Amino acid sequence: MSYHDEQESLDELKAWWAKWGNGVTWVLLVVLIALAAWSGWNYWQRRQTGEAVVLYEQFQQAAASNDAAHVRRTASDMESDFGRTPYAQMTALGAAATLYKSGDATGAKAQLQWVIDHAADDAYRQIAQIRLAGVLLDEKAYDAGLKLVSSTDKDAFAALRADRRGDLLAAQGKADDARTAYKNALTLLAVDDASEHQLIGLKLDALGG
Repeated sequence: MSYHDEQESLDELKAWWAKWGNGVTWVLLVVLIALAAWSGWNYWQRRQTGEAVVLYEQFQQAAASNDAAHVRRTASDMESDFGRTPYAQMTALGAAATLYKSGDATGAKAQLQWVIDHAADDAYRQIAQIRLAGVLLDEKAYDAGLKLVSSTDKDAFAALRADRRGDLLAAQGKADDARTAYKNALTLLAVDDASEHQLIGLKLDALGG
């Protein structure tokens, strides 16, 4: 390429840059900022998960030793600091079980309600609703319990909801409705779930008719 051709190409590049250079610079800047933000978000997520794992291990130790006070503290810390991680949902469900066993039904209900209100995973929410309905059954708050398991969706928790509805209806003295709920639970259960089939069968036998 001759000097003249090189100069001409350089002039064309200068002209193009004068026209489009500012826009290109802004596009590159936006891309770089987006990449930096994405990298920062991933780092924050990894750090959050790592810290949540450590706190979850502390919770498990407290639950294993039935240390209700420590369970409350770790559950509270998990929900406030790492509420967006799956460990918060697992901690709240575990804390509810430990607190209920220790006689703190109010604390157990609060943990289950937290899962219902905040869980990102619907499976955790469904489990919390069924368990909370069980606590309300023990407290004879039957109507409130029935509201939690009123869904008739044919999902993975349909049989458990139907079984819990049967428990609540039976406790209310509504034997026919309870019998219908239990039979529905039996049809929804997996065929190889022998223990649950047997348990619901015993409930039906207890109702008579």
